[in-house]
Amino acid sequence: MEKLTDLAKTLLSEGKNLGVVTTLMNDGSPQSSMVWVDTDGDHVIFNTAEGRLKPKNLRRDPRTSVVIWNAENPYQQVMIRGEVVEFTYEGADDHINSLAKKYLGVDEYPYREEGEVRIIVKIRPDKVGSWG
Repeated sequence: MEKLTDLAKTLLSEGKNLGVVTTLMNDGSPQSSMVWVDTDGDHVIFNTAEGRLKPKNLRRDPRTSVVIWNAENPYQQVMIRGEVVEFTYEGADDHINSLAKKYLGVDEYPYREEGEVRIIVKIRPDKVGSWG
């Protein structure tokens, strides 16, 4: 495990900085999607819903990468390779609401679908790099 740099922690926790998570499909091809990002200080954290490709792919193969860029200076970015170490439902609804507050300025996540089950994905960083 490699520690998150100060820049990584800042980009993950402050501002409206988006991330792109890449997972591996069954045939090994990459699947990337934009996500709201967070950190507990040691791990990259994002929130998704059951039934989507990200949790399905990551349960089969926990290797992943995440790129986070500074919304105010997109040339400043952090690249993280790692592995998923935890999936949890506990606190996932509160977590997506806190991300909605961070990114949209609203108290409740407005895009919830009927019957949606939220999940928090926690990634252990194995390699952390930056640019800009």
